[in-house]
Amino acid sequence: MDLMERLAKHKTLGSAPREELAWLVANASLQKRSSGEVVSRKGQPVEGLFVILSGRMALFVDRGAGPNKLVEWGEGDVTGMLPYSRLVSPPGDAIALEPLEVLALHRDRLREMVQQCFEITSILVHLMVDRARLFTSTELQDEKMISLGKLSAGLAHELNNPASAMERNVCVLLNRLDGNEGAAREVGGAGLTGAQLEAVDAIRASCLEKKISGTRASIEQMDREDAIAEWLAAHELDTNNASMLADTEVTFEALNRVAEVVRGSALNAVLHWAATGCAVRRLASEIGDSATRISMLVMAIKGFTHMDQAMVAEPVALEPSLSNTTSVLRSKARDKSIAVVVELPADLPRVYGFAGELSQIWGNLLDNALDAAPHGGRVEVSASCEGQRVVVRVIDNGPGIPAEIRSRIFDPFFTTKPMGHGTGLGLDIVRRLVRHNDGAIDVASQPGRTEFQVMLPIAGAGH
Repeated sequence: MDLMERLAKHKTLGSAPREELAWLVANASLQKRSSGEVVSRKGQPVEGLFVILSGRMALFVDRGAGPNKLVEWGEGDVTGMLPYSRLVSPPGDAIALEPLEVLALHRDRLREMVQQCFEITSILVHLMVDRARLFTSTELQDEKMISLGKLSAGLAHELNNPASAMERNVCVLLNRLDGNEGAAREVGGAGLTGAQLEAVDAIRASCLEKKISGTRASIEQMDREDAIAEWLAAHELDTNNASMLADTEVTFEALNRVAEVVRGSALNAVLHWAATGCAVRRLASEIGDSATRISMLVMAIKGFTHMDQAMVAEPVALEPSLSNTTSVLRSKARDKSIAVVVELPADLPRVYGFAGELSQIWGNLLDNALDAAPHGGRVEVSASCEGQRVVVRVIDNGPGIPAEIRSRIFDPFFTTKPMGHGTGLGLDIVRRLVRHNDGAIDVASQPGRTEFQVMLPIAGAGH
């Protein structure tokens, strides 16, 4: 069967006029590819238009865990460079899955084809729209899954710290409670007088004094423990209480006062009771702080995802939206020792938009800023009211975006990150989401400072 007959039966192009099919046969070349052969390679220009006559080929994209098949074409399909397409190089490698026959039209002949073949061009333009929709939806889902993976890893790390602290403190708390109960029985059985009980209350109050100067340095704490151990040894008391007493704010004046009226085993019991009682309170407070931290993280992730809200445009307060995003990405900033500073005016007006989409915008911009900033660097998030819009700025002190690629950073699939570390869709998604929220985005960059500006309409201004 000759090429004309094969094209006339082609699923995609068969309905085109025969004179247009004849033009295609005259100007294209029949190519055969073996199974496993690369038809087009990532990073290299696509050679042209490929009309698949037999066999199958697929586009494979590497996300860092090996090639992943994005889309497959077979007999009757058309792929490669299409009329009016902005495609320069594919996002992955196109590989023949089995022996392949294609009619290949070089990209330099596409302009002539548009002029000579109206029906074929019309068919291929519709095909390009469908392909763009497929690529966008597929890659958008991949980008969301990658973002979700980063978010989950960061959240797990953030939750693990307070959860581990709670687990450790509960074990210590149970031990301290046993010690406190035993010491309380000894104190109760010592038959202390009224004056002695007053001294016991005074030493306990001294132990429970709140710290004024914050956490002591390690050396300072060790010196304090040594000093208390020496005092206990000098009074022939159990030095095992030194560590717990050093964790309290008990003073040597209070120790001397209680030692004047309570002696021997009774004094040991009093000091152990006071120290363990203080330890129990401190541990309970730390467990409460950890539980509060977990609760705040859950609230932050709930606010970030807006899982309990419908996807409708509404007035959105930026302070919780930006703060929740910062909390979710805090572990990534801490891993690189990056200082994240959020400065928002108290009277910042609400913007009008989709809360979940705004969170995704901040998440992508802040994640990129953390990637760009050097170890020990700085990321600033600020906002101001300018006319009828609020301008949110995300600034990092990284190396900057080279001038020669600055115009391409919002293009789909364009990325400067290593293989497996980015899809090249993060900023494309940001731009589309900003536009969906009736906003605009701009970037200014130089070495040591890159600033993304997101301009959003104020709620009530025309809404």
